Amino acid sequence: MEVMTEPKVGIDFTESENQKMIADMIRDFGKREMVSNRMDWDEAQHFPLDLFKKLGELGLMGVLVPTEYGGSGFGYHEYVTAIVELSKIDGSIGLSMAAHNSLCTGHILQFASEEQKRKYLPKLATCEWLGAWGLTEPNTGSDAGNMRTVAIKDGDYYVLNGAKNFITHGKSGDVAVVIARTGVVGDSHGMTAFIVERGTPGFTAGKKENKLGMRASETAEMIFSDCRIHKSQMIGKEGDGFVQSLKVLDGGRISIAALSLGIAEGAYEAALKYSKERHQFNQPIANFQGISFKLADMATKVEAAKLLTYRAADLKNRGKSVNKESAMAKLYASEIAVEVANEGVQIFGGYGYTKDFPAEKYYRDAKLCTIGEGTSEIQKLVISRSILK
Repeated sequence: MEVMTEPKVGIDFTESENQKMIADMIRDFGKREMVSNRMDWDEAQHFPLDLFKKLGELGLMGVLVPTEYGGSGFGYHEYVTAIVELSKIDGSIGLSMAAHNSLCTGHILQFASEEQKRKYLPKLATCEWLGAWGLTEPNTGSDAGNMRTVAIKDGDYYVLNGAKNFITHGKSGDVAVVIARTGVVGDSHGMTAFIVERGTPGFTAGKKENKLGMRASETAEMIFSDCRIHKSQMIGKEGDGFVQSLKVLDGGRISIAALSLGIAEGAYEAALKYSKERHQFNQPIANFQGISFKLADMATKVEAAKLLTYRAADLKNRGKSVNKESAMAKLYASEIAVEVANEGVQIFGGYGYTKDFPAEKYYRDAKLCTIGEGTSEIQKLVISRSILK
């Protein structure tokens, strides 16, 4: 008996014209605007807001936003390419671009009302307004269900009290999507998302973090003290906030996988180039098996991370569930970014430990990828729950 099966949809790994255009555009932009400044930004912990305005002009701050709302209208393959290319040059810039696109803008794009989309997306897509997204709190990182920031209903308003920390653009963001508790502690349907504009009374910025890496990407507290938010600023229904956030993070993990991939590629390419230029014992160090085998391992791991990341992007583009696949991509890509950056420093030797070469910056920047938007341990929890269903 002949069994008829539907043909499987495969991923086309050929780089599209759009991807090539985006990659070339970012490489040219990076040479002009980023390469000569990245170490100064890093040393001073300077957040280059003007650079993001320029990225907005290039359409990179609204990659996934449909053209009707002023965005570029691209899919996840183009989005991954953009993050990878930015992160190869400077992980801080890749991180901020990804957080703006995936979290604040992404939350509004996926769950906001038509009126809210038309009000906020055009400003966010062009980076007229910079976006922030507030879930994490000082005492609730992975345990977001126990958040202490509360929103108490008062007529047509909600009164927000509490603090969010480790927030990308917590100080400079013009608008934030904030998740606050509107029900009992621990209830996944007891949290609600609100759009809060900078300048709203009671909404202030707190401490800016002094970080190991990603130092040009602003990370700061957002503080709410009797901050009155009109009910029209609620995203979806009361109690939908946490469930919305988990779905936002599914897509966000693809962006962190892309960020990790870009850092890993940058570290690998820098080490490869250096190994051909650095001579010891009258020959390039790339000729020695100890170095060439390191490069072989690095190249293989980068390629595996790329396949996992683009597979998750492909599923997302096709509207499929990416819960497990995005967690796998984020877990693997972030861990190999740390490994590859570490080996990059080793190949550079003593020079890899100095700030005259890029190896040490890739090394410092990579570590955040295993922590932000869900630690590696949380990714394993997501994956194990999925495979054990």
